[in-house]
Amino acid sequence: VQLQASGGGLVQPGGSLRLSCAASGFTQGYYAIGWFRQAPGKERRGVSCISIRDGSTYYADSVKGRFTISRDNAKNTVYLQMNSLKPEDTADYYCASDPGHCGRTWYVWRTYAYWGKGTLVTVSS
Repeated sequence: VQLQASGGGLVQPGGSLRLSCAASGFTQGYYAIGWFRQAPGKERRGVSCISIRDGSTYYADSVKGRFTISRDNAKNTVYLQMNSLKPEDTADYYCASDPGHCGRTWYVWRTYAYWGKGTLVTVSS
């Protein structure tokens, strides 16, 4: 299984970015993709999760109403649309995956078996 995250960059407060996570290597369409972020000196935290089979989604309270996770099964890609960005959203963003669906511990990084490299999001004026 391989995951490739992209789409990070520098954006002003209030702006938007869309991150992409391209997944390959899954033999069945029954897995979950989670987005995590890690700021310097802080622990890695779950941002959002989507179950690929049924499309159910989960969000951290800090991003609800601003971020939207979605999937394009034909492209094996998951997106994280980030709107109304704040300086505190600045972090390295990672996508991760695990067989199955987003469970009760979707926000815990140890839940996921597969990780991609991070993409840096900087929100600053």
